[in-house]
Amino acid sequence: MTGLGSDQLPAVIPVFPLTGALLLPRGTLPLNIFEPRYLAMVRDAMKGDRLIGMIQPKGGEPRPPLFDVGGVGRITECNETGDGRLVIALTGLSRFRVVRELDAVTPYRQISADYAPWTSDWDAASPLPHTVRVDLESSLRTYLDVKGLAADWEAVANADDESLVNSLSAVCPFDPVEKQALLECRDVHDRARTLSALMVFAGSLPGDDAPVTLQ
Repeated sequence: MTGLGSDQLPAVIPVFPLTGALLLPRGTLPLNIFEPRYLAMVRDAMKGDRLIGMIQPKGGEPRPPLFDVGGVGRITECNETGDGRLVIALTGLSRFRVVRELDAVTPYRQISADYAPWTSDWDAASPLPHTVRVDLESSLRTYLDVKGLAADWEAVANADDESLVNSLSAVCPFDPVEKQALLECRDVHDRARTLSALMVFAGSLPGDDAPVTLQ
C-alpha cells in the first residue's frame, strides 16, 4: 500500500482529535486545516514521515480525553491556500490503540500508539458475501429515503465493497459512539453488517437532517 508495514510505524504519533472523523485503512479523509496548532502539526509531519493520527475526543472541553482507538494515515495531498489554510488528504494505513498520551512540548497532542491488535489492516479486504452487499445497499436506500438524502446510485453500484463501506462509514451522520463502533469493527465484513444495522436503526427514528448528496 505504501511500502510501510505495522512494524515500521512510529511508536509516537501526533494526533488530531476531531469529533465524527473516521480514518479507516485505505480510506481517504480530506481536512481543511486552519488552527495554528494543527498547521504546525501538518508542517512538522510534512518534514518527516507525513503520518498523522485521527482520533475522536470524548467531549468538547479545551483538552478532552480521547477515545482509546484511532486511525493513522499518511498525508498524500497537501495544498496551501491564499489565506493561510492547508487543505490535505490523509490516506488510512492502520488503526491504533492509545497506550498513553505524552507530555508533549508541541502545541498539538502526541500519543504512544500500539498497532498490534490491527495487523490485519494491512491485508487486502476480501469481497463481501452477496447477501451482505445486497443488505447494505437496501439499508442505505431505506435510510436515505427516510432522512431525505440522495445518493449517486450508479457510483454506489460500481464501488468496490471496501470503498463503499469506508465511504458510508465516514459520511453518514452517526453520533460519535456509533462512529467509534464502526472504526473498531474487526474487518470490512463486520463493519458492513454494523453499518446496515445503524442505518436501519437511524432510519426508524424521526429526524430533521438537512438534505445532502452522497457521491
